[in-house]
Amino acid sequence: MEKPRLLDRVRSVIRVRHYSRRTEDAYVYWIRQFILFHNKRHPLEMGKAEVESFLSWQAEARNVAASTQNQALSAILFLYRDVLQMDIGWLEGVTRAKKPKRLPVVLTRGEVRSLLDSMAGTPQLVASLLYGAGLRLLDGLRLRVQDVDFAACELLIRDGKGGKDRRTMLPQTLVPHLQRHLAHVRQQHVNDLAAGFGSVWLPHALARKSPGAGRDWRWQYVFPAATRSLDVQDGVWRRHHLDESVVQKAVKAAARQAGLVKKIGPHTLRHCFATHLLEDGYDIRTVQELLGHADVKTTMIYTHVLNKGGQGVRSPLDRAG
Repeated sequence: MEKPRLLDRVRSVIRVRHYSRRTEDAYVYWIRQFILFHNKRHPLEMGKAEVESFLSWQAEARNVAASTQNQALSAILFLYRDVLQMDIGWLEGVTRAKKPKRLPVVLTRGEVRSLLDSMAGTPQLVASLLYGAGLRLLDGLRLRVQDVDFAACELLIRDGKGGKDRRTMLPQTLVPHLQRHLAHVRQQHVNDLAAGFGSVWLPHALARKSPGAGRDWRWQYVFPAATRSLDVQDGVWRRHHLDESVVQKAVKAAARQAGLVKKIGPHTLRHCFATHLLEDGYDIRTVQELLGHADVKTTMIYTHVLNKGGQGVRSPLDRAG
């Protein structure tokens, strides 16, 4: 039997570990770039020195962001440790990309209202959830019907960043809007089933364990795409969740319409959620739990963007006269 190609082996190991499709694509991209950088040499013929030179080139010649270099590092370490099962040692010779210390952009409550009022339809509902529940964009788009608990006004975020589940609030003001939205989505699902479709992608081999679950209403996306698409992995036509770019473009267009000059994207609304909760006097540990941060230090950054400053200092100019 022919031995699987290297990148096919990479994909196979990634899927066994239940990594996301996005992680799979990113890892395969960086491993391919690593191989091309070294003139298509097989990774088994290379080691620590070649990894260090590739990563240093990213920082020195390409001037990539620290997060980009870290992603490339993670991909290559995964290749050696998990696929090839080789230990290449500690990479002390890598030139590290500099990580700039930037505070998150935060809108006032009035600016948030102006932004949301300048939106309409499904993108407005998604953006309202990002702000009202502190969600990342993909957290919101990957919600399944069963993840919405109207009785408890809670959302279950499955397999969020770091592979963790968490619960957060469902804003009560959004309940009737979300219920109307889901009534429309359910009718769309009924129509898909009648047309011989209605299947949705399921996580962690659930499709093999429960063959009918993919057509179950409970597993459908809360925010499905407008059209069905062909899944290249198994050749099944499915309705995926709404594409990120739909919300991203809608937020940027709304910011222009509202006359907001700050650099705004969907993630800005998550920053606003955290900052406004702290302004309202909620404990930082509570905010940390709602955001799903592993370390409270990550949440602490929002104390530096409160309206009154980190120490609540009032400018002497405001006292003059």
